[in-house]
Amino acid sequence: MPAERAPEHSTVPEPVPAEAAARGEHEGARSRRFPSVTRDTARPEGGGRAAPGDAPAPARQWPMLAVLSATAGGLLLTAMNHPRAGCLLIGIALVAGAVMRRVLPSVGMLAVRSRFTDMVTYGLLGVAITLLALVMEPHPVLDVPFLETAVRFTVR
Repeated sequence: MPAERAPEHSTVPEPVPAEAAARGEHEGARSRRFPSVTRDTARPEGGGRAAPGDAPAPARQWPMLAVLSATAGGLLLTAMNHPRAGCLLIGIALVAGAVMRRVLPSVGMLAVRSRFTDMVTYGLLGVAITLLALVMEPHPVLDVPFLETAVRFTVR
């Protein structure tokens, strides 16, 4: 009886040394699933550029610089005794950041979390600050009927 030959492609995996398995150097280590034990940090989504790589650093981060400069302008207006205008500028800057995060494919460091989370965070904070600026005393621009009752109930 002739000797049986082993198939060319064996279904039994070859043993992998423990050191190589720990470093992920075996053939089955190409999984897209996150490891159960993290040994390093993931690259942030905002690490990409908003402009070509040969552009100077400020031009590559123009969305973040636009939101930061508008926010700084709003803080300056608030410090110069124009709190309503300053808060409106800050709120509008955050809403603009949410819109840029949705519309632009790459926003540089303005991207902190996932696109959806960034949009919701920037949008809600921007709308809240804008609404607070509109109901600010004295002479509120927006009149919310239940707001005075709620303040009277909680404060007085």
